[in-house]
Amino acid sequence: KKEYCIFNKQYSKEEYARLREKIIGQMNEIPYTDKGGRVYRYGEFFPIQFAPVHYNRTLAIEHFPITKEEAILNNWPWYDAPPTEHQITQRAEELPDSIIDTDESIINDVIRCTECGKAYRLIQPEYDFLRHEGIAAPRLCVDCRHDARIALRNKSKLYSRQCMCDYVVYRNTAEHKHHSEGRCPNQFETSYAPNRPEIVYCEACYQAEVS
Repeated sequence: KKEYCIFNKQYSKEEYARLREKIIGQMNEIPYTDKGGRVYRYGEFFPIQFAPVHYNRTLAIEHFPITKEEAILNNWPWYDAPPTEHQITQRAEELPDSIIDTDESIINDVIRCTECGKAYRLIQPEYDFLRHEGIAAPRLCVDCRHDARIALRNKSKLYSRQCMCDYVVYRNTAEHKHHSEGRCPNQFETSYAPNRPEIVYCEACYQAEVS
């Protein structure tokens, strides 16, 4: 709970103010430049190349997916998991369609994922849950199941769109102000990409439909 510290060393208020101005001045006059030519002055985040974790082992890869080649091009750290060998005892595509037809011995099996080919296992609590809920044993490893869930979410990106409400194309349940003029002219930003199949309404058209 001390004050006027720089690198965990305490100074007087006057000395701290003097050193602070000197440090800020030097960081702005002689900024750090990374291998990609990006300049980092005072107040910037630390360069990603000094990150203590690899890009593909953070949540960033879920919201802003890139390839290993793109990461290397940007001088971002990337992690390649060492290859592991497992004795596969069960192929996922050969698992029964019903958990009722799967006995408890499955927890001893090493299963091969149908998507990526990696090995995975079911633990006792997971098997008990599947039996209780009547859910078939998963055919995907935990990583592929996680990726499938993430794929259902919109990415952290906004797209400029025009309201898709058009009385000629979509028969709405309520009369909208723009119907005499054709398609709604309202434009906005949304997380739904233009190639998505959903119909995207502006707020006014949406409220008219649900009111």
